[in-house]
Amino acid sequence: MATKEAMKSYLKKNYIFYLMLLPAVTGYIVFCYLPMFGIVIAFQNFNFTQGYFKSPWVGLTHFITFINDRYFFRLLKNTFLLSFYSLLWGFPLVILFTLFLNEIRTRWYKKLVQTISYLPTFISVVVLVSMTILAFGYPSGIINTVLQSMGVKPIEFLLEPRWFRSIFISSGIWQNIGMNSILYFAAITSTDPQIFDAAIVDGANRLKIMYHVTFATIRPVIVINLLLAIGSILNLALDKVYLLYNPLTYEVADVFATYVYRRGIIGADYSYSTAVGLFNSVVAFVLLIFSNKAAKKFSDTSLW
Repeated sequence: MATKEAMKSYLKKNYIFYLMLLPAVTGYIVFCYLPMFGIVIAFQNFNFTQGYFKSPWVGLTHFITFINDRYFFRLLKNTFLLSFYSLLWGFPLVILFTLFLNEIRTRWYKKLVQTISYLPTFISVVVLVSMTILAFGYPSGIINTVLQSMGVKPIEFLLEPRWFRSIFISSGIWQNIGMNSILYFAAITSTDPQIFDAAIVDGANRLKIMYHVTFATIRPVIVINLLLAIGSILNLALDKVYLLYNPLTYEVADVFATYVYRRGIIGADYSYSTAVGLFNSVVAFVLLIFSNKAAKKFSDTSLW
């Protein structure tokens, strides 16, 4: 009885916060959970006129067809490598950026650098790709113009497959490094200042404080972010790849998302493209399970 009364008192006191949360929860239900019913068409030869319940069931036919598709290994390789390299280079850079920026003692300069680092996040993908084309375009892009002024022949950066991954990954790091550091700064800010004072009294220099205090403070956040990044390692967004790639770079740029778009939207092969998307999600879920188990084994932090 006491528990019910305490719950009623708590809800009465904090109901405004739950009302603020309601639109976000409703949005997730409407746009994320209700559409999940649509995955049934991955096991059907879906037909609009017959609908979900009358379209013929074909079981795992589309999955088997996809695995035997001549593009399967190319798509798997490209999707994994683009995500893996983005994680390999981008994830540590965010941590280093946070640690070194936190060591800046001039307050106004620190705030200025933080603000500047956040700005690219608010640039839309379309604008980002336009800026990338402006910088790397052939033969009159900014970089090619500089190269020509130095007597170097212009390079077709956007048409040569060997440059695609570097351009894609570096532009993504530039755009997201500031915003991705916010969680780490929040963890550092919430740390008791007495811990830093105690380390100074014990004779620790700034490098040791950075590693043994600051880094230790954000380590749980690092593990959580790493697990979430591993879980979404195959979920590359369509928009940036689609706007940046072209038929000459399909060899290294064609990923699951672009393939689903071509087969599902352009080719109107809805069942097959849904099967490809579901396969992608299942693999990502399995990776998340194993990475979480590894995190529980080697650290004290995990998602569950």
